[in-house]
Amino acid sequence: MIESAVAGVDWAKDTHEVLIADTDGERLWVATVTHDEAGLTKLCSALRSFHVQRVAVERPDGLLIDRLLDAGLTVLAIHPNKVNAARDRFRPAGGKSDRFDAFVLCELARTDSHRFPALVPDSDQTKALRALTRGREMLVEQRVALCNQLRAELERFWPGATEIFADLDSPISLAFLERYPSAIDARGLGEKRLAQFLARHHYCGRRPASELLTRLRNAPTGRAAELEADARRTIVLALIAALKPIVEQIRLLTSEIAHTVRSHPDGEIFLSFFKDPKSVICAATLLAEIGDSRERYPTAEHLAADAGMAPVAVESGRHKIACFRRGCDHRLRDATSTLTDATRHWHPWAQDHYAAARARGQDHPRAIRTVGRAWTRVLWRCWQDRVPYNPDRHNALQQHLLIPKG
Repeated sequence: MIESAVAGVDWAKDTHEVLIADTDGERLWVATVTHDEAGLTKLCSALRSFHVQRVAVERPDGLLIDRLLDAGLTVLAIHPNKVNAARDRFRPAGGKSDRFDAFVLCELARTDSHRFPALVPDSDQTKALRALTRGREMLVEQRVALCNQLRAELERFWPGATEIFADLDSPISLAFLERYPSAIDARGLGEKRLAQFLARHHYCGRRPASELLTRLRNAPTGRAAELEADARRTIVLALIAALKPIVEQIRLLTSEIAHTVRSHPDGEIFLSFFKDPKSVICAATLLAEIGDSRERYPTAEHLAADAGMAPVAVESGRHKIACFRRGCDHRLRDATSTLTDATRHWHPWAQDHYAAARARGQDHPRAIRTVGRAWTRVLWRCWQDRVPYNPDRHNALQQHLLIPKG
């Protein structure tokens, strides 16, 4: 009777290599399972029949991980870099194969499980918020790419169209380019007609039509001949047709994210760190990436490390330096940096902390990480206690306010 076992799964798009071993390292089952319903059912059944306690995989999410967690298994998500570093322990001559990687993962689960935290699933509400924020991020990347292409195209034959509105991908800018996709289309555009266009599209900027028209006319004149200008006009219209639905879907997703984060049990905690209501996306991203499982980050330093705010120490003899932490959750790092950069403009403690870091010779990114590390301690405490941020209970802030200035 097998008391317990461990397993390693080297995942792939179509098939997964699986190796199950007992606590002494004796192989019990080696197989290749397909990434379909029959294959995943076979995998979970085999893991249960061999009484597997821990499964090591090279990824923290996905359908495979969901199925393993639903089967009641303890899943260890081991970074590919760690697996790569561990290969030489078992094969000094080098080499690599999917089945060998499954063996390495199995051995790490058997001998080094204490070094890797087990995955703790988040609630369905948190998973939904994570899907929304990451989906919006993907659309924003596509919007930026298309907008850059549109700008480059306009600068080739009609530079003035890029100067009239602040954001080229704003709804009113896209509407203007759809109506006037080339300089030839805009040759009859005057101040009165532009003012009517702005009113029709509910322009909320503070610039009068005369100033916008001056921007348009003062820009360099394109030198494209008739056929080239007509071809580039067609490209502009095609890019606008691709951009408009993406911009609209981003707007809808933003609204959905705002509603979801405000209805989340932890939503108020993360929203309380922002002064501007427009920062709801950053608050939602922080919540989505940190999750709602308090066991994931047992200390504030664990959170600071995963957020990329804590440096990596490199020591050798008398030589000691702090290096930039590359191995972290990049989305969480970006959101934490955004929070930090926002607070340094209005929060007295953050302002002072940032100024002190710059005075010590740190450049802007390094100073942001220094202040961000301090903010992660505050954020972690509020998150663990399930209470929103309260400046009156922030000891460092209160001490800073008591220090006489001058």
